[in-house]
Amino acid sequence: MGLVVGVDVGGTATKAVLVDGPRVVAETSRPTPRPGPGVVERVLDVVSGLVAELDPGRSPVGVVVPGIVDEARGAGVWSENLGWRDVPFAALLAERFARPVAFGHDVRAGGLAEAAAGGGRGARDALFLPVGTGIAAALVLGGRVHDAGGYAGEIGHVDVGHGEPCACGRTGCLEAVASASAIARRFTARTGRRARAVDVAGLVAAGDADARAVWRDAVEALALALAWTAGVLAPEVVVVGGGLSAAGGLLLDPLAEALGRRLTFQRRPRLVAAELGGLAGCRGAALLAARPRR
Repeated sequence: MGLVVGVDVGGTATKAVLVDGPRVVAETSRPTPRPGPGVVERVLDVVSGLVAELDPGRSPVGVVVPGIVDEARGAGVWSENLGWRDVPFAALLAERFARPVAFGHDVRAGGLAEAAAGGGRGARDALFLPVGTGIAAALVLGGRVHDAGGYAGEIGHVDVGHGEPCACGRTGCLEAVASASAIARRFTARTGRRARAVDVAGLVAAGDADARAVWRDAVEALALALAWTAGVLAPEVVVVGGGLSAAGGLLLDPLAEALGRRLTFQRRPRLVAAELGGLAGCRGAALLAARPRR
């Protein structure tokens, strides 16, 4: 396959890898520009800088972004967290690089990578669930990533029955109570103590009552959303990724128990931690770039 660059534009960091087949040769990252005027141009500058740093030659490049992404049109339809609408990324990237460029969705790319070489390998039907700044999902059905014109997988914006407002304008969204950013925000609001989600996880392990209450709310909300998914799509495995997956059994064990309470005859999916860590998106972007051109 040769050298390929994969770039994942995340909500807080933009990561890139240089791969040679299944081997990661090099990796790097930079902060993702904040939302605001000119954010698309600033994101493209970051992507260009990372690509030049890893491989100034002519290796293929794959770039994936968050939000609603229409791969057929090569467009970023909407990003809540970064604040763009209807951006023709494929065309803009083609202008930037004198080399083959592939464009796609960050979570679906991560799901592709986890299905090929991570926690979902061997399963025909799988759900990749990264829990980080936001929450989305990638559906691998019959061995293929399902995109539905870019709208599939927005599990973070299903109503799980709470009163928290969401950045999308609604209340009750899974993302507003169970994302890493929501856990940090809700703990701070409850206690007056500023903490990141990783800090909250540490406090949960230490027995802090407030941290456990916030964590329990997140787990129960995730379990409800996954119960719906199990009833409708019956995945064999749920691969939990994103920053919150670093909590390991602190998250997966109570989540499996809470999900089990909500299922009767439905297929109960295995819950496993993602194996590619924070590089799943850019590894998937590299897979997109390595595909034969049509």
